[in-house]
Amino acid sequence: VMEELPDLVGNIQTDIVVRTTIDLDLQKRAEKTIRHLIDEKGAELKVSQGALVSIDGSGSVRVMVGGYDYAHSQFDRASEARRQPGSAFKPLVYMAALEQGRTPHSVRNDAPVRVGNWSPENYKGKYYGPVTLAEALARSLNSVAAQLVMEVGPKAVVEVAHRLGIESDLKANASIALGTSEVTPLELTAAYVPFANGGFRPRVHIVEQVATADGRLVYKHEKGPFPRVASPQVVGMMNAMMAGTIEYGSGRGAAIGRPAAGKTGTTQASRDAWFVGYTANLVTGVWFGNDDGSPTKATGSSLPATAWREFMTFAHEGEAVARLPGEWRSGPTPPAAVEVRLPAATPASASRAGGRLVPPAEVGGPAQKRELSIIDIILGR
Repeated sequence: VMEELPDLVGNIQTDIVVRTTIDLDLQKRAEKTIRHLIDEKGAELKVSQGALVSIDGSGSVRVMVGGYDYAHSQFDRASEARRQPGSAFKPLVYMAALEQGRTPHSVRNDAPVRVGNWSPENYKGKYYGPVTLAEALARSLNSVAAQLVMEVGPKAVVEVAHRLGIESDLKANASIALGTSEVTPLELTAAYVPFANGGFRPRVHIVEQVATADGRLVYKHEKGPFPRVASPQVVGMMNAMMAGTIEYGSGRGAAIGRPAAGKTGTTQASRDAWFVGYTANLVTGVWFGNDDGSPTKATGSSLPATAWREFMTFAHEGEAVARLPGEWRSGPTPPAAVEVRLPAATPASASRAGGRLVPPAEVGGPAQKRELSIIDIILGR
């Protein structure tokens, strides 16, 4: 807050009263959650630090926990620490693929791949063969993410990431598929907000208003209008796929008994463990690791998913159950060679490209023709 104030109100030589967006009850619960999980599991999993950020659909930061204990370290890992997001970055890869005409039912062959000298491997070397994109994302299959990056192009992924709210510099290379460019927990969490609010990017903020001691208003955050950064169809498809992460994929431990979606992330040698997820009410990102980048024994499905579940369960007490936004609803998975038809609810602004959803031109640009993969040829697509 103190760092933001000069840009908001300038140099004021008087006492001021600052109202923030932080919810104190949620903040205290989040701090307690991070601390007790490290106390209980930190030694076993070789984890010494954690961070948690929670943002609502309007961009208001409701919680920001920057570390295990502020008294021991004032470094804010939530907004200042840049770490590799690992597979928690994959949703941005998949969104780029959807915007170029693919759907959750599109099929790719999950098998070992090589891109130049780079050979990404799946977790524990397990491969599933032909899978839908929905299953590939839910199970966090590295092979499929790498294939999609090469199909859409790394620059398209970087464009999507920046459009959604990532502000850090990203390297447009193949390994971006596995989240090798560093980001902060705050900006990664903010990039998931459009999935939760229906496709809009609000201005993320923590200062609501500033007034002088005698009540004179000096600054007030102006909400909206928010620019649309993803079409309703793409948001719906992304939410359906990421709900699978919690329903049957790598984030099963994050289930809270209401509609929710998200993504786990674990970097090389488990130096960083993430879970970023959301309901229609709140987007929360959790990170665990060590300040010196030393390896841990944690994964995104362990401490981060547990912390997310504990915090989000508390945060939603008494809240009405709400479904995730988006106009796409998944039906039975069609055979791979069968055209996927547009649902009746699709607006006229969406066009057809081989029977697949394509967002309006102002969101994500025009659909791009891709080269057929081996699995496309085999399956007659």
